[in-house]
Amino acid sequence: MIPYYLALIAAILIGACGQLLLKEGAGGASFRAQFLSPYTLVGLSAYAVAAIAYIVAIRRIPLSLAFPSVAASYVLVAVAAHYLWGEMLGWRQFAGMALVGAGIFMLHRG
Repeated sequence: MIPYYLALIAAILIGACGQLLLKEGAGGASFRAQFLSPYTLVGLSAYAVAAIAYIVAIRRIPLSLAFPSVAASYVLVAVAAHYLWGEMLGWRQFAGMALVGAGIFMLHRG
């Protein structure tokens, strides 16, 4: 089962990186510039790689565990966005992240 959990972790990390790259690519002056930005193109490619890793993971991990685990990317992206772009990270965000973490923990304990 370890390779499948490693694939799930890879899918989460690569997907989070893809989201950050899409955010960086969204700064273009026009839709065309945003879509053709190298950041956007690499971000979309990262999503494709994350999807492949996720497919590997769900071959053996129940979807009822794997899919909620992807919510860990919300925490990663929120923290990274705070440091990269100065986005808000107050007590409400921390509370939400704690709830997400607790939910994932509880799912994997059973």
